[in-house]
Amino acid sequence: MSAPATGDLPVVVIGAGPVGLAAASHLTERGLTPLVLEAGPRAGSAVREWGHVRLFSTWAELTDPAAEKLLAPTGWAKPDAATYPTGKEWAEAYLQPLADTLGDAVRYGATVTGVSRVGRDRIVDADRDIQPFTVDYRLADGREERVLARAVIDASGTFTLPAPAGGNGLPALGERAAADRITYRVPDLADPAVRARYARRRTAVIGSGASAFTALASLADLAKEEPGTHALWVLRRGISGSTFGGGTADQLPARGALGLAAKAAVDDGHADAVTGFRTDAIETDGDGRLVLVGDDGRRLEAVDEVIVLTGLRPDLTFLGEIRLGLDERLQAPPALAEEIDPNQHSCGSVRPHGHRELAHPEPDFYMVGMKSYGRAPTFLAMTGYEQARSVAAAIAGDLDAADRVELTLPETGVCGGSGLFDDPTGQTSSGCCIPTPPLVQIGIGSTAAIEIGESGKTSGSCRG
Repeated sequence: MSAPATGDLPVVVIGAGPVGLAAASHLTERGLTPLVLEAGPRAGSAVREWGHVRLFSTWAELTDPAAEKLLAPTGWAKPDAATYPTGKEWAEAYLQPLADTLGDAVRYGATVTGVSRVGRDRIVDADRDIQPFTVDYRLADGREERVLARAVIDASGTFTLPAPAGGNGLPALGERAAADRITYRVPDLADPAVRARYARRRTAVIGSGASAFTALASLADLAKEEPGTHALWVLRRGISGSTFGGGTADQLPARGALGLAAKAAVDDGHADAVTGFRTDAIETDGDGRLVLVGDDGRRLEAVDEVIVLTGLRPDLTFLGEIRLGLDERLQAPPALAEEIDPNQHSCGSVRPHGHRELAHPEPDFYMVGMKSYGRAPTFLAMTGYEQARSVAAAIAGDLDAADRVELTLPETGVCGGSGLFDDPTGQTSSGCCIPTPPLVQIGIGSTAAIEIGESGKTSGSCRG
């Protein structure tokens, strides 16, 4: 049976999150037909999972221009551009109204299970690039359906695959057995049941990014109201001038404030830091508490709960028949990976990029949004919106517009080389924009002296 002409088919967008809906908006603006397949029951289902967390980007940076044009005739009013929404507010005040405006172009409860070419597995070359895509998905009631597409944009994100506690990338020994006392999300301490889980108890927080900062700050606030609440902050690297971010030098002030809040948690005695610790096992002591064991043999003081915030990973399981071109470390497109590799730089800036950097050996298949960054941790919504604009233009055949990519990202206020990520001694190298800021002692926990740069300021953008 002959496949229909690809020009008559929709562009399938996987995921009704911020970037997926932006892609659908840009496709609509160009007269193309999007079909958004969303696994959850509502728009922004993954965002709603962390709905209690306040973003460090303002509303001005969280809405897409093409989406705003679609929403304008509906009477939608953009929230105050200078304010910072929570994930829930972002979903309810912007993502859901946008999805509602797109109407039948968004299909909920549709979990994509496979993407391929009509009549071609990944091995077959003959006429591959002229065959439409075939996208299989499973509905909430278990029924399986299939749709053909002229192009596929995967904006499914990385939220569903959190990285484990194990320092080698695998689950620590005993991690699965202790699953009832381990969470991989920032806990919502406003929920009475969640609050009771952590109040007056000792919790290990594993991680060194914005999510870990948020968890530490939340636990510190809880400790002020519930004496006996304490955090053990477990870092795989040493503490250096970049550990707490750029502080007041961060061009996103709320992002800088997260690091300062984590610093205050340590300064005020609500958290102790353990550095250069890579978890090898999680054991249970005689009292039923959890003991983290490092790959160097160290055993930490027992805790009641563990919060693992060590990053997220892209789900590639449903893309087995698509010819992907991915960096072997980050699982991001190679041209983009060299710009965002945390082994090389950490400024938070990235060269303007679009459809060419996001392309794969499979023509007309793109990953956008957080998934395009693979395992890299520095993604911003405005990056995804620009990606969506460029990719939609490329699919529409407007290469002039697709190549005209302009994006300047706010920098983190810190910058340094590979030592920032792996050296347990805390020594750093300056293989990035400028040397790492000088270190000054800011506090002493029971297990480590905590240090941060005096200014953390950078200039220019980081290229590694």
